[in-house]
Amino acid sequence: MRLKSPRHLRVAAHAELISLIVLLANVFTVHLKPVSSLTGPTHGCAYLFVVIATWRFGRAPAAAKVVALVPGVGGLLALRQLAPGAPARGRTEGVIPS
Repeated sequence: MRLKSPRHLRVAAHAELISLIVLLANVFTVHLKPVSSLTGPTHGCAYLFVVIATWRFGRAPAAAKVVALVPGVGGLLALRQLAPGAPARGRTEGVIPS
């Protein structure tokens, strides 16, 4: 199954980041167990979805697949590399040597 657009990946990447922020804020402040029991699995599922969706995305370069493994911000970093206007590393087209 190939994704037609990274829209699902974008939603999961944001859910991963937001759930991690809520989880860490809860741990470092009031530490409510119901919040932890809700956001922990949410973050885990979003993380797994980001990793699997990035690896299955047909146009994903190897760097995007590796960076998707970073918990929390990996999905957003992978989306940045998958963006249509993202400059490819190693290209020197249009660069004027000085």
